[in-house]
Amino acid sequence: MKIGVIGGGQLGRMLALAGTPLGMNFAFLDPAPDACAAALGEHLRADYGDQDHLRQLADEVDLVTFEFESVPAETVAFLSQFVPVYPSAEALRIARDRWFEKSMFKDLGIPTPAFADIQSQADLDAAVASIGLPAVLKTRTLGYDGKGQKVLRTAADVEGTFAELGSVACLLEGFVPFTGEVSLIAVRGRDGEVCFYPLVHNTHDNGILRLSVASTAHPLQALAEDYAGRVLKQLDYVGVLAFEFFEVDGGLKANEIAPRVHNSGHWTTEGAECSQFENHLRAIAGLPLGSTAKVGESAMLNFIGSVPPVEQVIAIADCHLHHYGKAFKNGRKVGHATLRCADQATLQAQILRVEALIEG
Repeated sequence: MKIGVIGGGQLGRMLALAGTPLGMNFAFLDPAPDACAAALGEHLRADYGDQDHLRQLADEVDLVTFEFESVPAETVAFLSQFVPVYPSAEALRIARDRWFEKSMFKDLGIPTPAFADIQSQADLDAAVASIGLPAVLKTRTLGYDGKGQKVLRTAADVEGTFAELGSVACLLEGFVPFTGEVSLIAVRGRDGEVCFYPLVHNTHDNGILRLSVASTAHPLQALAEDYAGRVLKQLDYVGVLAFEFFEVDGGLKANEIAPRVHNSGHWTTEGAECSQFENHLRAIAGLPLGSTAKVGESAMLNFIGSVPPVEQVIAIADCHLHHYGKAFKNGRKVGHATLRCADQATLQAQILRVEALIEG
């Protein structure tokens, strides 16, 4: 089976690493000349709206998926005329737009922060008067890793902010006084079978995920699965979906979903019976889903901007290095380390050792 992937970054690369043992081959459509997934398959260098190359991709593969939600929903809809594409164009359309996404949560009875659609500075001024400060203004599409958003704490922060974010459609969200950030990695097969991984505790810095730690028997696991299950059913979803939540007053409020394999699920490569990457491929190919059970205690730490010397990373017991082969650049995710340990005490000690490498 040959899988087409829209996007050739590290997520596409890790999909190919998981699919190769299953006898799958890969083709990546990505405009970047140095797409890091290209080493794992054919690279069609073209823009995501290039219909000639999209038709070429459709003719060469058995089905198509995508590795990030910046892909236009129109691209997926076009491809769907010629080849199966999972997740669907409609799922992507909802998930890539924060207004559509939050509105769906509200319709499904999933708690969210207060929010408002912002089309102008006047809209922003009115929404701030209604929702209050602090609040967060985010572009409705294309924001990731802290980009395309601004925290508003005072009236001075509000003035001119719509133009500062590009005078594009935005979403204002009331600030949530959360006690923790967690994410749930879910997977749904073509036959409707659903599996969930354990909730993951996440730590961000300047909007970029730095650390994820897989939980054991999290008290909010069932609630998170309920909320995610509603979304999977609503979207008739196929593949892996990540759902990020805020822990608030002993419950959960929805932050956002990602219609793809997700950074906070990287620990599953070594820390679960079947990784999120393999399970995504199983789901879209119509194969039986694999076990999401944990194997030991696991965590993931991102390498941002640079990767420490390889010999120092792999010298740490229980540590597994994933180097993306990307040029080092400030603010760019260029690799990660996963830890799989026998117990929580050992895990916490090894997290500190990797963090020391990152800081050093």
